[in-house]
Amino acid sequence: MSPALIVALILGINITYVSIFTLRLILVIKGKRTMAAMLSMIEVFIYLVGLQIVLDNLSSPLYIGAYCIGFGIGVYMGSRIEEALALGYSVVQVIADTVNTSLPDRLRNYGYGVTVWHAEGRNGPRMVMQVLVKRSNEKRLLERIAEEAPKAFVISHEPRHFRGGFWAKMLER
Repeated sequence: MSPALIVALILGINITYVSIFTLRLILVIKGKRTMAAMLSMIEVFIYLVGLQIVLDNLSSPLYIGAYCIGFGIGVYMGSRIEEALALGYSVVQVIADTVNTSLPDRLRNYGYGVTVWHAEGRNGPRMVMQVLVKRSNEKRLLERIAEEAPKAFVISHEPRHFRGGFWAKMLER
């Protein structure tokens, strides 16, 4: 087998393996154990095939370099794939610079569940809103918030568990 073909094979196998590894890790973190277990079987097969090729050719720094580069690209690709899949949910907390805003009602009209409470900020009263959104819809929500309340302070994070309330009832269906 030619050195160029071996390098291409090592790169391709490692990119595939590490992309799957990254997805599997994210699935475990999100509590999707069955999907992660199924993916791990494919992952370990690809890993063993790639490792065998590298171990058979340890004398060449070119092949070792291809393995390392493939690993790095695989991490990047796996994270991009997960980002495109947008698995799970996000909680978006919005802190409006005033309590006199119709933003909660406008977000509800778009179909979002919004919980509101009043808070005290450095420069006076604020309205705090919390919105649970599918990650695949988070970007659209953030765009709407930016249009409706450009001065709002916005924080987004991923919840691991939730129960009760507007969303939990919808998910039970």
